[in-house]
Amino acid sequence: MNDPRAERTRARLRAALLDECADRALDEVSVAAVVRRAGLGRATFYLHYADLQALAVDACAEVVREAVEALHAWRGVPDPGDPPPPLTDFFTGLSARAHLYRPLLREGGSGPLGDLLHTELRARSRRERELVGAPRPDLISTAVAATFAGLLADWLHGAIEADPAEMAGQAWRLLIALHRAPLS
Repeated sequence: MNDPRAERTRARLRAALLDECADRALDEVSVAAVVRRAGLGRATFYLHYADLQALAVDACAEVVREAVEALHAWRGVPDPGDPPPPLTDFFTGLSARAHLYRPLLREGGSGPLGDLLHTELRARSRRERELVGAPRPDLISTAVAATFAGLLADWLHGAIEADPAEMAGQAWRLLIALHRAPLS
Protein backbone atom coordinates (compact mmCIF):
# COMPACT_ATOMS: atom_id res chain seq x y z
CA MET A 1 0.00 0.00 0.00
CA ASN A 2 1.34 3.44 -0.95
CA ASP A 3 1.76 5.99 1.78
CA PRO A 4 -0.39 9.03 0.84
CA ARG A 5 2.13 11.41 2.40
CA ALA A 6 4.95 9.95 0.33
CA GLU A 7 2.83 10.19 -2.82
CA ARG A 8 2.01 13.84 -2.08
CA THR A 9 5.72 14.55 -1.61
CA ARG A 10 6.60 12.83 -4.90
CA ALA A 11 3.81 14.78 -6.63
CA ARG A 12 5.25 18.06 -5.30
CA LEU A 13 8.70 17.09 -6.55
CA ARG A 14 7.36 16.09 -9.97
CA ALA A 15 5.44 19.37 -10.29
CA ALA A 16 8.46 21.38 -9.18
CA LEU A 17 10.66 19.66 -11.76
CA LEU A 18 8.17 20.30 -14.55
CA ASP A 19 7.92 23.95 -13.48
CA GLU A 20 11.71 24.26 -13.47
CA CYS A 21 11.90 22.70 -16.93
CA ALA A 22 9.31 25.09 -18.35
CA ASP A 23 12.05 27.65 -18.94
CA ARG A 24 15.18 25.54 -19.34
CA ALA A 25 16.53 22.15 -20.29
CA LEU A 26 16.72 19.31 -17.79
CA ASP A 27 20.52 19.40 -17.72
CA GLU A 28 20.33 23.02 -16.52
CA VAL A 29 18.11 22.14 -13.54
CA SER A 30 19.55 21.22 -10.14
CA VAL A 31 18.22 19.26 -7.20
CA ALA A 32 18.57 22.44 -5.15
CA ALA A 33 16.26 24.36 -7.51
CA VAL A 34 13.68 21.57 -7.48
CA VAL A 35 13.54 21.21 -3.69
CA ARG A 36 13.45 24.99 -3.25
CA ARG A 37 10.49 25.23 -5.64
CA ALA A 38 8.77 22.27 -3.95
CA GLY A 39 9.35 23.72 -0.50
CA LEU A 40 11.09 20.56 0.67
CA GLY A 41 14.50 19.66 2.00
CA ARG A 42 17.27 18.03 0.00
CA ALA A 43 17.21 14.98 2.30
CA THR A 44 13.52 14.52 1.52
CA PHE A 45 14.35 14.48 -2.18
CA TYR A 46 16.88 11.69 -1.69
CA LEU A 47 14.43 9.64 0.36
CA HIS A 48 12.28 9.39 -2.77
CA TYR A 49 14.68 9.59 -5.72
CA ALA A 50 18.26 8.50 -6.34
CA ASP A 51 18.94 11.50 -8.55
CA LEU A 52 17.35 14.11 -10.79
CA GLN A 53 17.09 11.70 -13.70
CA ALA A 54 15.00 9.28 -11.62
CA LEU A 55 12.64 12.12 -10.75
CA ALA A 56 12.50 13.18 -14.40
CA VAL A 57 11.57 9.67 -15.54
CA ASP A 58 8.85 9.53 -12.89
CA ALA A 59 7.57 12.98 -13.89
CA CYS A 60 7.57 12.04 -17.57
CA ALA A 61 6.14 8.52 -17.21
CA GLU A 62 2.72 9.87 -18.14
CA VAL A 63 3.94 10.49 -21.68
CA VAL A 64 4.69 6.78 -21.96
CA ARG A 65 1.16 5.88 -20.88
CA GLU A 66 -0.21 8.44 -23.34
CA ALA A 67 1.83 6.91 -26.16
CA VAL A 68 0.67 3.38 -25.39
CA GLU A 69 -2.97 4.49 -25.18
CA ALA A 70 -2.73 6.57 -28.36
CA LEU A 71 -1.38 3.61 -30.32
CA HIS A 72 -4.23 1.43 -29.10
CA ALA A 73 -7.04 3.98 -29.53
CA TRP A 74 -8.79 2.22 -32.38
CA ARG A 75 -11.36 -0.52 -32.71
CA GLY A 76 -12.20 -2.83 -35.55
CA VAL A 77 -9.93 -3.05 -38.58
CA PRO A 78 -7.26 -0.33 -38.55
CA ASP A 79 -7.19 1.95 -41.58
CA PRO A 80 -3.57 2.65 -42.62
CA GLY A 81 -4.63 5.97 -44.12
CA ASP A 82 -6.28 7.25 -40.97
CA PRO A 83 -4.31 7.17 -37.72
CA PRO A 84 -6.40 7.37 -34.56
CA PRO A 85 -6.93 11.03 -33.55
CA PRO A 86 -5.31 10.39 -30.13
CA LEU A 87 -2.10 9.42 -31.94
CA THR A 88 -2.00 12.71 -33.82
CA ASP A 89 -2.88 14.55 -30.60
CA PHE A 90 -0.05 12.71 -28.85
CA PHE A 91 2.56 13.86 -31.37
CA THR A 92 1.14 17.39 -31.32
CA GLY A 93 1.32 17.56 -27.53
CA LEU A 94 4.95 16.43 -27.36
CA SER A 95 6.26 19.67 -28.77
CA ALA A 96 5.64 21.67 -25.58
CA ARG A 97 7.96 19.49 -23.49
CA ALA A 98 10.32 18.11 -26.13
CA HIS A 99 13.28 19.72 -24.36
CA LEU A 100 12.45 17.67 -21.25
CA TYR A 101 11.97 14.37 -23.10
CA ARG A 102 15.08 14.51 -25.32
CA PRO A 103 17.69 13.73 -22.63
CA LEU A 104 15.52 10.87 -21.33
CA LEU A 105 14.68 9.44 -24.77
CA ARG A 106 17.87 9.41 -26.79
CA GLU A 107 18.09 9.01 -30.55
CA GLY A 108 17.28 5.47 -31.57
CA GLY A 109 14.88 5.04 -28.64
CA SER A 110 17.31 4.31 -25.83
CA GLY A 111 17.54 6.08 -22.50
CA PRO A 112 15.45 5.67 -19.37
CA LEU A 113 12.22 6.96 -20.92
CA GLY A 114 12.85 4.92 -24.07
CA ASP A 115 13.37 1.78 -21.99
CA LEU A 116 10.11 2.41 -20.12
CA LEU A 117 8.23 3.08 -23.37
CA HIS A 118 9.63 -0.09 -24.94
CA THR A 119 8.69 -2.24 -21.93
CA GLU A 120 5.14 -0.91 -21.56
CA LEU A 121 4.36 -0.85 -25.28
CA ARG A 122 5.74 -4.36 -25.80
CA ALA A 123 3.62 -5.70 -22.92
CA ARG A 124 0.44 -4.03 -24.17
CA SER A 125 0.99 -5.08 -27.77
CA ARG A 126 1.71 -8.65 -26.74
CA ARG A 127 -1.46 -8.85 -24.59
CA GLU A 128 -3.59 -7.53 -27.42
CA ARG A 129 -2.09 -9.92 -29.99
CA GLU A 130 -2.58 -12.87 -27.62
CA LEU A 131 -6.17 -11.80 -26.96
CA VAL A 132 -7.07 -12.03 -30.66
CA GLY A 133 -4.90 -15.07 -31.36
CA ALA A 134 -2.54 -13.24 -33.72
CA PRO A 135 0.63 -15.15 -34.62
CA ARG A 136 3.99 -14.51 -32.95
CA PRO A 137 2.93 -12.02 -30.28
CA ASP A 138 6.46 -12.07 -28.85
CA LEU A 139 8.14 -11.15 -32.14
CA ILE A 140 5.65 -8.54 -33.34
CA SER A 141 5.23 -6.84 -29.96
CA THR A 142 9.00 -6.41 -29.68
CA ALA A 143 9.22 -5.06 -33.24
CA VAL A 144 6.35 -2.62 -32.62
CA ALA A 145 7.86 -1.35 -29.36
CA ALA A 146 11.36 -0.93 -30.79
CA THR A 147 10.09 0.72 -33.95
CA PHE A 148 7.83 3.20 -32.20
CA ALA A 149 10.39 4.13 -29.53
CA GLY A 150 13.01 4.70 -32.23
CA LEU A 151 10.69 6.73 -34.46
CA LEU A 152 9.50 8.87 -31.58
CA ALA A 153 13.02 9.56 -30.32
CA ASP A 154 14.45 10.33 -33.73
CA TRP A 155 11.53 12.67 -34.48
CA LEU A 156 11.99 14.48 -31.16
CA HIS A 157 15.70 14.91 -31.93
CA GLY A 158 15.01 16.23 -35.44
CA ALA A 159 16.37 13.23 -37.34
CA ILE A 160 12.95 12.76 -38.97
CA GLU A 161 11.42 15.86 -40.49
CA ALA A 162 7.64 15.78 -40.30
CA ASP A 163 4.93 17.80 -38.64
CA PRO A 164 2.96 15.99 -35.90
CA ALA A 165 0.13 14.90 -38.22
CA GLU A 166 2.57 13.57 -40.83
CA MET A 167 4.56 11.75 -38.16
CA ALA A 168 1.44 10.17 -36.70
CA GLY A 169 0.40 8.97 -40.17
CA GLN A 170 3.82 7.59 -41.06
CA ALA A 171 4.26 5.83 -37.72
CA TRP A 172 0.73 4.41 -37.95
CA ARG A 173 1.27 2.97 -41.43
CA LEU A 174 4.59 1.43 -40.44
CA LEU A 175 3.17 -0.17 -37.28
CA ILE A 176 0.20 -1.59 -39.17
CA ALA A 177 2.63 -3.07 -41.71
CA LEU A 178 4.48 -4.78 -38.84
CA HIS A 179 1.25 -6.21 -37.49
CA ARG A 180 0.28 -7.48 -40.94
CA ALA A 181 3.71 -8.91 -41.81
CA PRO A 182 3.39 -12.47 -43.08
CA LEU A 183 5.01 -14.86 -40.64
CA SER A 184 5.68 -18.43 -41.62
